[in-house]
Amino acid sequence: MTRYLVYDVFSETPFGGNQLAVIPDATTLPEDDLQRIAAEFNFSETTFVYPPEDPAHTARVRIFTPTMEVPFAGHPTIGTAIALADAGHAPEMVLELGIGPIKAHATPHSARFTTTAALDTIAHPDPALIARCLGLDESSLETATHAPVMASLGLAFTITQLKSRADLAAIQTDIGAFRDGNARYPSGLDFAQFAYVRDETDGDTVHARMFAPLDNIPEDPATGSACATLAALLSALEGRDLSLTVHQGDDMGRASVIGLKTDGPAVTVSGSAVLVMRGELAY
Repeated sequence: MTRYLVYDVFSETPFGGNQLAVIPDATTLPEDDLQRIAAEFNFSETTFVYPPEDPAHTARVRIFTPTMEVPFAGHPTIGTAIALADAGHAPEMVLELGIGPIKAHATPHSARFTTTAALDTIAHPDPALIARCLGLDESSLETATHAPVMASLGLAFTITQLKSRADLAAIQTDIGAFRDGNARYPSGLDFAQFAYVRDETDGDTVHARMFAPLDNIPEDPATGSACATLAALLSALEGRDLSLTVHQGDDMGRASVIGLKTDGPAVTVSGSAVLVMRGELAY
C-alpha cells in the first residue's frame, strides 16, 4: 500500500488554508496513475515525492493539479517541505522541482522557500476581458500601478489589482470569459486569475483571491506561486524590496496567511501547515 498525507497549508489550524495531498514515497506508482490520483483527491495540487536525482539534495517533487502536471507551485512546496521535516529531514533542504532546485527551510510546523527565477511578463490581457472573467464592472479595476498583466515565476497568472475589498468580495466568475481568455492568451494554467487589493492604511497587507475554473480549481484558498509573482512584480514596479502579508481564502471560508519578502530578484515565501489526515491508497 502507498501512504498519503493531507496537510492544510498556509494555516496554523485544521480546516483552514489550502489542502494538499502528499504521497511521501511515489516510487512504486505507475506513471499513468499520477494524474488520476491527483484528480481523485481533487485538491488544487497533489505532490509525489521521489529520491533526488542529485544525492546532495533532499527529494524530487512532482506537482499535479486535477488536470495537469505543473513545474512549480507555492503551497505544495511549503506543505511538502513540512511533510519532509515531519519525516525527520534536516531543516535546511533542497527540493528538485520542475523549475529546478529550490532551497527551503522547514520544521514540522512551518516552512519557507526562496525562488530566484526571473519575472517573466507574458502578456497584458484586455482589461474588459478580465472584468468579464471576474464578473465585475471594468471601473472596479485599479490600473494606476499596473494594468492586468500575465506574469510568471514558473507558473503564469493574470494579476489584477482591484479598487476595494468590497470589489474583491463581489467577484462572480464567468467561465465563458475564461474560455475566451484562454484562447487569446494560452499559458501553463488555463487563464488563471489572481485578483488583489492592498490595504488602504497598510500597503504591506494584501487581500487576494485566485480562480482557475478551467483547471477544476473554481477558487484556490492560497496560491503561493501567484503571491510570489505578485511580490516580484510590485518590487520591480516600485524599485524597492518589499515585505508583504497576503490574506487569501477568507471569502471561501478557508483563511490563509502567506508571508512574502523580496531581496532583489529573489522572493521568499513562508507559511505554516498542519497535518489533518493520513491513510493509504487502497488499489
